[in-house]
Amino acid sequence: MTRRQRLTLFAAILGSGVATIDGSIVNVALPAIERDLGGGLSAQQWVSNAYLLTLGSLILIGGSLGDIYGERRVFAVGVAAFGIVSILCAAAPTIGVLIAARALQGAAGALLTPSSLAIIVGAFSPKDRGAAIGSWTAWGGIAAIVGPLVGGWIVDQVSWRWIFALNVPLVLVTLALIFAAVPRTTRVTGRRVDVLGAGLCALGLGGFVFALIEQPHYGWSSPAIVVPLVAGVVAFASFLAYERRTPEPMLKLELFARRNFAVGNAETLAMYAGLSILFFFLVIFLQQVAGYSALRSGLTTLPVTLVMFTLSRRFGALADRYGPRLFMGAGPLIAAAGILLLLRTGMHTSYATDLLPGLLVFSIGLSMTVAPLTATVLADADESDAGIASAINNAVARVAGLVGVSIVGVVVASALVGDTFAANAESVRAFAGAIGITNPGRPVEAEGCAGGQLVAVPESAVPQRAR
Repeated sequence: MTRRQRLTLFAAILGSGVATIDGSIVNVALPAIERDLGGGLSAQQWVSNAYLLTLGSLILIGGSLGDIYGERRVFAVGVAAFGIVSILCAAAPTIGVLIAARALQGAAGALLTPSSLAIIVGAFSPKDRGAAIGSWTAWGGIAAIVGPLVGGWIVDQVSWRWIFALNVPLVLVTLALIFAAVPRTTRVTGRRVDVLGAGLCALGLGGFVFALIEQPHYGWSSPAIVVPLVAGVVAFASFLAYERRTPEPMLKLELFARRNFAVGNAETLAMYAGLSILFFFLVIFLQQVAGYSALRSGLTTLPVTLVMFTLSRRFGALADRYGPRLFMGAGPLIAAAGILLLLRTGMHTSYATDLLPGLLVFSIGLSMTVAPLTATVLADADESDAGIASAINNAVARVAGLVGVSIVGVVVASALVGDTFAANAESVRAFAGAIGITNPGRPVEAEGCAGGQLVAVPESAVPQRAR
C-alpha cells in the first residue's frame, strides 16, 4: 500500500466514521436535549428521525451524484456540509432548529457515505481492494463503539452540544486528506439525476413517519394525522410508479422479482427496525426509568458491538462454506430469544442478571445474520447490478432505522415500561429469515460483509468505476 493509498483510506474511514459516530452518539444525549430544549418523547424521536429520514431517502441519489460529478468532489462536499451543519446543531436555540439541522446533517451524510466506499474502490487495485474495504468496515465498527461511550461522557461532564461541535476538527482533517491524497475522478456526461424520484421518496417517508410519531397526540381520526399519512402513501405510490417508468431509476424494482433479493431485503428491514427499536428504547428506558447516567446507559450497548465485531466475519466464513439459509433462519430466532430475556427489566434492573444475558444472546443472533444476509442479497443480483443492489440494501437498512424509531412512539406512547421490549417487530424478525431463502447459486463472499452496506465487493461487480 502506497502512502497516498493509506491517506486515501484514512480519509474515507474518518469521513464515514464521523457520520457513523453522529448516528449513534445522539441517542445517549436525547434525555439531556429534552431537559434543555423541551419537546417530550416526540421531539426526541424527531431528533433521531430527521437525520435518518433524509439520509435514508437521499442515499441512492447521493451515490448517483458521485457517479455523475465524481466521487472525490461529492465526498468533499458532503464532508464540508456535515461540518457546517454540525455547528448549527451545536448552537441550536430551540428543538425545532435542532431537528431541522439534523435533517440537513442526514442530507450531507447521504453524499459522503456512498462516496467514502467508492473512493476506496477507485484508489485500490482489485488485489488490494478487499483488505482496504475490510479496514474501512472494521474501523466503522470501532466508531459505533466509540460513539455511545464518548457521547455519554460528554453529556455527563460537559454538554450535549459538544457532541456536535467535536465534528468540526474531524471534518477539517478529513478535508485536508481529501485534497492532499484522494485521486480525482472524472465526470460522466449524459446521465440524469433522479431528482423527482428522490423528492417523491422523501415526501412519502416523511408523511408516513410523521403520522406514526404524532398519532398518540392527535389520534388516527385527526386531520393532522390523516392528511400527511394519505399524502405520504400517495407520494410513495407515485415514487414506485415513476421508478418503474424512468430509464435511470434510483430504485430498480425488477430486482425485487428475485426471491432471495426480495426476502433478503425484507429481513434487512425487519432486523434493522428491531435493532433500532431496541437501542432507542433501551437508552431512554435506562436513563428515565432505571436512573442510569448517560455514560452508564451508553456502556450497556458495548457488548453488542464487541460481539458483532468479533463474530460477524466468522459467521460470514461459515455461511460461505455451508450456505446462508441456516444462519439467516436461526440468527433472527436467537436474536428474538435475547429480546425475550430482556422482559425481566424494570425499575430496579440489574445489569448483570437482567440486561447482559439478553444483550449477549441478541448480539450472537445478530452476528449470525448480518454477513450472510448482505451476501445473499448481492448474490441474487446480476453482477452488472451489484452496485445498485448494494445501494438498495443500504437504503433499506437505513429506512428500517427510521421506521423502527417511529414504531416506538406507537408502542410506548406516553409510558416507558419494561415489557415493551416484547414489540411485535421481533416476531417479524423471527419469521423473516426462516421463510423463502435459498442458498445462492453464484457465491459472494459473506466474510467481511455487514448488513445494510457493501463491504466486500466482488471484483467483477465494479469493472470500470466505483458504483
